[in-house]
Amino acid sequence: MTHFNDRPVPIIDPRLCDGCGSCVRACPTKALALQDGKAIVADPLACEYNGLCEAVCPVQAITRPFEIVIAEEETTFSNSTKVVEKD
Repeated sequence: MTHFNDRPVPIIDPRLCDGCGSCVRACPTKALALQDGKAIVADPLACEYNGLCEAVCPVQAITRPFEIVIAEEETTFSNSTKVVEKD
């Protein structure tokens, strides 16, 4: 997984990126930029990891890594709903 200061950042595959700039224009925090005709994460600390760049990329050059966290059975998280199956 790609991280910067323990924060996840999008992965941009330079082999797929065609340099169209759609992701750069879509990023509300200006975390992305074009360099040498390819998109890069220019300001990883500004990235909100909202997925807009991934959604607008016409060649699917951007992916957002994720982690799967397995919680213990009775663990709940804020703003979560516990699902209970009925017998």
